[in-house]
Amino acid sequence: MALFGKLDKIKSSVIKQRRTVFFLSDRTGITAETLGHSLLTQFDGIEWVKISIPFLDEIGKIKAAIDQINQVAVQEGVRPLVFSTLLKPEVLAQVRQANCCVYDFFAMFMGPIEQELNQSFSRIAGRSHGLQHHLAYFKRINAINYVLAHDDGVSPKNFAEADIVLIGVSRTGKTPTCLYLAMQYGIAAANYPLTQEDMGLMRLPKVLESVQDKLFGLTLSATQLHLIRQERRPNSEYASLAQCQHEIQWQQSLFKLMNIPYLNTTAISIEEISAIILDQRGLKRQLYGL
Repeated sequence: MALFGKLDKIKSSVIKQRRTVFFLSDRTGITAETLGHSLLTQFDGIEWVKISIPFLDEIGKIKAAIDQINQVAVQEGVRPLVFSTLLKPEVLAQVRQANCCVYDFFAMFMGPIEQELNQSFSRIAGRSHGLQHHLAYFKRINAINYVLAHDDGVSPKNFAEADIVLIGVSRTGKTPTCLYLAMQYGIAAANYPLTQEDMGLMRLPKVLESVQDKLFGLTLSATQLHLIRQERRPNSEYASLAQCQHEIQWQQSLFKLMNIPYLNTTAISIEEISAIILDQRGLKRQLYGL
């Protein structure tokens, strides 16, 4: 019985608290989701059920959102959290009447800013993601187009136009990182996969020699690479742990030999990966207007 008691205690200690969080906005909800998510990551042991309700600009939608919040409160026996970027005071007032705990980002920050600037804010929705900064917007589109046209080693003759060229063996996260760099920073990023043929020699592929100063390597643990490749090609030699270990060891030796900066991405989010790359390579955000 004592053993079962200990097992029950261990089991209960690993069960996560389950809480629901709503992200409410009269526009896309991107700002509420981004800020809210950043705050929630600081709390361990909680399983978050995230519900985003954008474009709350009609009475019917507002009522439906409030009903859903109240329903969750009854079902879970605890108030849901609500992160809001709602601009209309009357809409926010209705939400505050629901059985929830509201965190209004505009109320938190705009009051002190208004006081400092001696000016009321405009309450115009959509400005943070609008097209009022056309040059920055088209810079982003051009960067995304560049990434798509130079993914996975395509058109290496144009790598000289890149801001950075990511290299690494297959499935080390090169493509998603390039896309994130383009979308969030306006960075023209190309990527090149290191292959079995490249592993025959301990040197860079010839197509990369002229852009060595733009190279940045991505690596990760062999175990993580094995799990990722298993999803793509289950039980293949390509996905085997031994093959993954061999490739990771080879590429890290190459990075060190050729003095190529690289990053182990095993336990790092794509946001952190991108920020570290920009910092280490001295690249600047191109999208300050957005």
